[in-house]
Amino acid sequence: MQGKVAIVTGAAGGIGEAVVRALGAKGAKVLGTGRNADKLAALKDRLTGSVAFEFVAVDATAQDAPARIVSGAVERFGRLDVLVNNAGSFNFGPVDQTTDAMLDEVLDISLRAPFRLCREALGHMGEGASILFIGSTWGLYGTPGGGAYSTVKAGQIGLMQTLAAEYGPRGVRANYVAPTVVRTEMTDAFWDLDFFRRTNHELTPLQRDCTAADIGNMVAFLASDEAGFVNGQTIAVDGGISTTRYLAPAAVGAVRQ
Repeated sequence: MQGKVAIVTGAAGGIGEAVVRALGAKGAKVLGTGRNADKLAALKDRLTGSVAFEFVAVDATAQDAPARIVSGAVERFGRLDVLVNNAGSFNFGPVDQTTDAMLDEVLDISLRAPFRLCREALGHMGEGASILFIGSTWGLYGTPGGGAYSTVKAGQIGLMQTLAAEYGPRGVRANYVAPTVVRTEMTDAFWDLDFFRRTNHELTPLQRDCTAADIGNMVAFLASDEAGFVNGQTIAVDGGISTTRYLAPAAVGAVRQ
């Protein structure tokens, strides 16, 4: 990816930073976006000497966000090859408890904003370009309490597949990365709760946590020419939770009260 230019939304978060680092390790220059200028500036400081990184601080849902983000990449680095739609909302709950405000937040941040950004970016992308979505395994299967979050993650898959069909003929690939739970600032409050471990870790065959670096490495691979014939695919990075009926021995042998 030497010389290529990538946009990463939600760049200052745990997964976002891992994606930036993985793309940078392959030689890409990266424009990161997010709402918090201080966090993006701190990320730029951490990346000094390892990744060519600039940023645009903007709310992804703002009317002028797509133009500001794309022009920021093109003006600073001269081209655009990769778009990673990583920013999202972790607002979830049962459908009957999902308010219009909750629904609008998730739709605006996780579906409408990526759609508009893709639309803006496509005018600058050609042969060898790549559009990626960081979604969730919650977009692959039904999850109690998933509500608007699961709905939107599944919707991202539909958008990705449409992009793959529409723009594949001109050499622009689109793919979707579906992580299982990753310990970040967004999930830290839940991580050690018993229900969280039962519904995630005890259903996962691989006996370690998924890391942000695992996601970053997959994104960098899919964005690179090494994955040049991978298009329209949903790739789960989940230790097997979405395709097996694994249950941890401790859970199998648990005595019901």
